[in-house]
Amino acid sequence: MLVVKSIVELHKARAVLKEPVGLVPTMGYLHQGHLSLVKKALQQCNSVVVTIFVNPTQFGPDEDFEEYPRDEQRDLQMLEEAKVDIVFMPLPDIMYPEGFDSWVEVGQLAGVLEGQRRPGHFRGVATVVLKLFNQILPTYAYFGEKDAQQVRVIKKLVKDLDVNVSVISVPTVREKDGLAISSRNVYLSVGQREAASCIYKGLLDVQTQFQSGVRDVATLKQIFRTHVDREPLATLEYISFADDSTLLELVEVDRLIVVSAAVKFGAISLIDNVVLLT
Repeated sequence: MLVVKSIVELHKARAVLKEPVGLVPTMGYLHQGHLSLVKKALQQCNSVVVTIFVNPTQFGPDEDFEEYPRDEQRDLQMLEEAKVDIVFMPLPDIMYPEGFDSWVEVGQLAGVLEGQRRPGHFRGVATVVLKLFNQILPTYAYFGEKDAQQVRVIKKLVKDLDVNVSVISVPTVREKDGLAISSRNVYLSVGQREAASCIYKGLLDVQTQFQSGVRDVATLKQIFRTHVDREPLATLEYISFADDSTLLELVEVDRLIVVSAAVKFGAISLIDNVVLLT
């Protein structure tokens, strides 16, 4: 496994990789969710590049950029054991050199849900992902379905800007109680961690009620809220029932729909989603 930190080193190493090349972009502090992306990439590609970069431009001024968990040596050991080919670990001034002032805006799709809650977040995500696509020129790029809006934003970017990469979404990896695995879970206290299972329980209840014939979104939202309201440590930030492709809100489930939720535990916001098939 080769670890590179400059774009010159990256281009040199990339030039000799066997095609097809898979890309797994991460912000480090790797967990089983990340490794599921790596596993999928290794199954489909002859070469795999993993990036570790805590991207400052997708964090707001009051968010946790400085405190975001990091453990580079642990990450590298996990990737060495997984047998990836290249790990790209740039510093911020490599990705955003002095004078950098070009940004990618994905429009309406990036302005709702997390985009509304975190202004500028998806501008930072879209910009860094496009830079990684240009630097690495992968055949396939792998993203987790836990970040439902992010996957759709990146697919929209690829389509609109004619980027020659196939975006592959990989199912969410969960803890035994259903909580979606996330790097931010380490911030939770014991009590918050126990309460956080309400997110997936609520989403599963929504799925069950939908399968039994409930189609009214207001009713389904209340079903989810009931699970969050039972937990005094949980605060609902949003529950969304939106068109799967546009993320525009719906009042009745009459098409493919993504149910997205954000729930806060103290200062930590956790997101999750399920897709309802009509």
